[in-house]
Amino acid sequence: MNFKYTAISFALVGTLSACGGSGSDAEVVTPVVPETGFTFVATDLITNLTDDVIVAGYSALAAEGDALLLATQALLNSTSQADLTAAQEAWKAARKPWEQGESHIFGPVDSMSIDPHLDSWPLNTTDLQTQLAIGSGFDAETIKGWNDDVQGFHTMEYLLFGDGVNDNTKLIAELTVAEREYVIALAEVFRDYTAQLDDAWQVSHNPQDANALPYADLLKAPGSDNNAIYSSELAVIEELVNGMIGIVDEVGNGKIADPFGDSLTTADTSKVESQYSWNSLTDFADNIQGVRNVYHGEFTGSADKQGIIDFVAAADSALSIRIASEIDDAILKIQAIAGADDMPFRQAILDETGRERVATAVTALGKLQTSLESDVIPLLSDWNAQ
Repeated sequence: MNFKYTAISFALVGTLSACGGSGSDAEVVTPVVPETGFTFVATDLITNLTDDVIVAGYSALAAEGDALLLATQALLNSTSQADLTAAQEAWKAARKPWEQGESHIFGPVDSMSIDPHLDSWPLNTTDLQTQLAIGSGFDAETIKGWNDDVQGFHTMEYLLFGDGVNDNTKLIAELTVAEREYVIALAEVFRDYTAQLDDAWQVSHNPQDANALPYADLLKAPGSDNNAIYSSELAVIEELVNGMIGIVDEVGNGKIADPFGDSLTTADTSKVESQYSWNSLTDFADNIQGVRNVYHGEFTGSADKQGIIDFVAAADSALSIRIASEIDDAILKIQAIAGADDMPFRQAILDETGRERVATAVTALGKLQTSLESDVIPLLSDWNAQ
């Protein structure tokens, strides 16, 4: 709902005031100061997004961390290809809530440096191969002390799927003893970090401070006496919108554009994230699906709750619909990169028609980013926050 007052109505108020007389017994009229902007009560929106999208997402990630550890432990002495396939699927299942969560990658995931522990890219294959050649009996506590570029998602990906150059399959017989021990230890490290992240949102955002609140409480109670991070609901909404912009920018101008290059001759597959598993396009689509989750305030298929779309609609209903359409279009254009023959991203950037589809997706992402920056961010200044 928009409460902008017109110049005509303001002039009319002034005229009526002037007709009130100037005698000493005339009623004193307080000048009417027109309210500008729009009004929206964001409490439910912030609560819904925190509990039903962000916290729910990190809880799902922690659960997938448990499942991934169990799946890798089954590999220790296995000769069954089905066990390796199950571990690969567990890796992909854990990847989904993580990639969707990159639309709100603030708070503990940043302050506790969990992002680089889990998702450093590129992988340092030289150091990894050195460790595999000289090491044995790998354990989680030792690996936690190593550089982030030899642990996390992509190290596990390399060990489970192979180098990804010609295919994303690997035979169980190719999995060495050292690789089995290493990937199990990595999965244990991963399980521990995802549990810490889940706890930070639901138990305490600072394990070193006995009085620290869950980060979810800080997000849901901005401006409270013990909240030094969020001073107002405006600060929370700004954080959420900037999180959406950040990942749209990263996907369009980083994850896709960097390996895509300026031409076929400058395309660089070594820069493709999740290239070993050929999961790149799923990653990119999940990144923007995470934007969709925040925008709508719920996961696809869940009951309708308030999201950023309701905030935007309070100011401009047509804009709220357009942004929703641009988000969906960006997801579809990313998925379409695979084409009719289900081409992985690392191959698509080396293919003439594939590159055309990539360019179309980049254009859609750029359009969405511009709309968020140029049309949604300015609404924060127009909002008569409570």
